[in-house]
Amino acid sequence: MVPSLFISHGAPTLAIEDNDYTQFLQNLGRRITPKAIVIFTAHWESEITTISFKDDVYETIYDFYGFPEELYMMKYPATGSISIASMVEEKLKIHDIPAKSDEKRGLDHGSWVVLQLLYPNADIPVVQVSVNPYLIPKEQFKIGEALRDLGEKDILVIGSGGTSHNLRMIKWGQTTPEPWTVAFDDWLVDHVQNRKLDSLFHYEKLAPNARLAVPRPEHIVPLFIAFGSGEENKQPKLLHRSYQFGTLSHIVFEF
Repeated sequence: MVPSLFISHGAPTLAIEDNDYTQFLQNLGRRITPKAIVIFTAHWESEITTISFKDDVYETIYDFYGFPEELYMMKYPATGSISIASMVEEKLKIHDIPAKSDEKRGLDHGSWVVLQLLYPNADIPVVQVSVNPYLIPKEQFKIGEALRDLGEKDILVIGSGGTSHNLRMIKWGQTTPEPWTVAFDDWLVDHVQNRKLDSLFHYEKLAPNARLAVPRPEHIVPLFIAFGSGEENKQPKLLHRSYQFGTLSHIVFEF
């Protein structure tokens, strides 16, 4: 059995960095060895939950601009799995969650940046899934709940996004986090670890500095999905917390 994970994917440069966070992710991949991966990425938005349906190798998508040339040379040649994708689609539909398939889309950087650190050999089948940032947190949690038993089949559910993720307020080169970022994440960590779901589902109104930390919800949505897919009676674990550029949090939860 494997847990579910929420992983902050940070800036694309994470893929070529060597620091405490990248080393943590590499060690995490050695500890958790799934048979397959289902990853919800903040960089694929769709109104209806969309699932990658393919058995062949994914194209690596470079959905970012102005970064070092080294990043655009990287490949993550993971294969898909139509059988796992079909299982995901069936579970969602059983829970009255609309879903559709996509046979062409490659892996965006919300997926491959994380996966190449966790599983650099690209030898584990991957199913990529979109998010709808306009659903309320409770509905996002329900999407995760529909997939709750995948961990029992050694299928790792990952929500790839970010908690504090305000790109407009990034402080390049700053190594200490902004106080408002820390206050938001303090609140979030407490509510996740203690399963204060009713308040958590209304973080926009209740969490300090929520509008600053989460200017758009697409990066926090994978947190609710991963949370919902975890074990129902398990206390969530904060596995890692650090910051980059003042306002970009690197937080990892295990559910």
